[in-house]
Amino acid sequence: MSGGMQIRAAHFPGRAAIDAYGNGGFRFAEMSHRGSILCLPSGIHGWSAADAAALGEEDFARPLAEADAIEILLVGTGRTLLSLPPALRLRLKGAGMAVETMATGAAVRTFNVLLAEERAVAAALIAVD
Repeated sequence: MSGGMQIRAAHFPGRAAIDAYGNGGFRFAEMSHRGSILCLPSGIHGWSAADAAALGEEDFARPLAEADAIEILLVGTGRTLLSLPPALRLRLKGAGMAVETMATGAAVRTFNVLLAEERAVAAALIAVD
């Protein structure tokens, strides 16, 4: 076994409520993550998205791959609400997901409520400072 440092993609293999957000990241399951996250049926994944205005279909590859297990996809767009491009919204809806965009804080609160209700919810959350 090599003694070097191993860097892995950020991934928490379970469903968890978001305990806190801000300062450029999120806290959940007694852990913290710096940067944006995807909360999916397969777990919580680090997400490279940083600017809601630049989101494209490639940013939603994981949610699209898990669309069969997602009823509602919440998209937290940062400090303020921004709309998704119409073509992207249609692609996500076409995969069978209801899509709701809102500021990240509102998306976190809504995600936690729907998760507690055991709904088939997922969230794409852009980190805020």
